[in-house]
Amino acid sequence: MKRLALAVACLLGAILPTAPAAEPTDWLHHARWGVMTHYLGAPPSSAGGAELTAEMWNRQVDAFDVGGLVDQLASTGAGYLLFTIGQNSGHYCAPNATYDKIVGTSPSKCSRRDLVADLAKALKAKDIALMVYLPSGAPAADPLARKMLGWRWGRPGGWQLPGEPVGGRLVEFQRNWEAVIREWSLRWGKDLAGWWIDGCYFADEMYRFDDEPNFASFTGALKAGNPEAIVAFNPGVRVPVVAHTRYDDYAAGEVDLPKLAKAIESCPGRWLECEGSNVQLHILSFLGTSWCRGDRPALPDEEIVAYTKSVADKGGAITYDVPIQTTGLIPQAFVEQLRAVGQAMTVR
Repeated sequence: MKRLALAVACLLGAILPTAPAAEPTDWLHHARWGVMTHYLGAPPSSAGGAELTAEMWNRQVDAFDVGGLVDQLASTGAGYLLFTIGQNSGHYCAPNATYDKIVGTSPSKCSRRDLVADLAKALKAKDIALMVYLPSGAPAADPLARKMLGWRWGRPGGWQLPGEPVGGRLVEFQRNWEAVIREWSLRWGKDLAGWWIDGCYFADEMYRFDDEPNFASFTGALKAGNPEAIVAFNPGVRVPVVAHTRYDDYAAGEVDLPKLAKAIESCPGRWLECEGSNVQLHILSFLGTSWCRGDRPALPDEEIVAYTKSVADKGGAITYDVPIQTTGLIPQAFVEQLRAVGQAMTVR
């Protein structure tokens, strides 16, 4: 009887269609929309941060209201949060012994508190996923970190220090940065759903090689703690939205708000093709006057709701950047617009 049952099962397996394998971005596809905040030691994409001491930064991070932010997000219905580990000032909101060993700054500009871990725990209790943002290069406004990590800006007219040559392959830097990232990835493990890597402007000079370091080794470092974490490498603002590399699980999709309508209109559907691979459609834009700026939303609720529905109808996901206060809370005017989006996406 057992042999007969086994034979029938094998026969059915050969005849019946196999269910499609789950895609790593299915959760993002089903979430449809989420929120980003730039919690930094200085305004985004600025040369600031020199006036912020390590102790000042630690006091600010220690006082961050994790519960308050998570309650705000839960009230909106957002499916995930994209949160900055750090950007150009050299201050990061989680410890990293590898970074401290390489850079040698004392006291460390990495915070004592692991804010990412605390956020992940609180968000998980509300069924909200956590992704993190990190630049692909060293902190631009920290000369010591740039030197010790081996970083140089890739082309003339960018973040060069006086007399500093432009980039190149930067093998030493890539190995150092991968080691820093690997420590964070292993620390957070499966609590981290994904990575959004900014500033991958010099892909041909740094990453598009068969031998390591390359996009493959970079991706390996990002996924060291969670192979299921999804990653995106940002080439900068592109309209139409593009997939930058076959190692992207989802498109970075950076789009300035004035170009958002055109970007959505030009999207073909859930999948973007890159080097024979399918990459999940995703768009990232802002609700204020720019990234992490503005006293109130720049557009009415109805328009943002319409954009969100349009992206979801194409099978994509859209992330909205909003300002965040040093306390960790989102200004109320933006919370109200996010709630309008969440309500509209719930009842559609």
